[in-house]
Amino acid sequence: MPRRVGLPGASELFRSTSDELAREADAARVPEAQPEPRPDAKPPRRRPTRTTAGEVEHTGRVRHDEKITVYVSGEELLALEHLRLDLRAEHGLAVDRGRIVRAAIASALASVAEMGADADVVRRLSQ
Repeated sequence: MPRRVGLPGASELFRSTSDELAREADAARVPEAQPEPRPDAKPPRRRPTRTTAGEVEHTGRVRHDEKITVYVSGEELLALEHLRLDLRAEHGLAVDRGRIVRAAIASALASVAEMGADADVVRRLSQ
């Protein structure tokens, strides 16, 4: 049984980003015939919607404007991956490595602000 994949048309790929032009293009577009859904077909995946702050509603992911590169050893990367899996298995938190690193940075900043030279991160960096 051949399966055909529904691909977007040129009007969807090259649509205007301005609201007024997009409405005109939508009004001019002829609706395409939709294939009958198969009873055994999986429902289409719903894409997460973004809020005005750039956050995604149900995943907790946030779009970031800046990027840094951090080099770690193989052991550190493996430990980070184990932590990610432990957070998922034991605490039900499905987070990526970037979120773990951002949480660790926030924790370190709060610790230094609260405890100053007695903070764990200051002690580790002083050794």
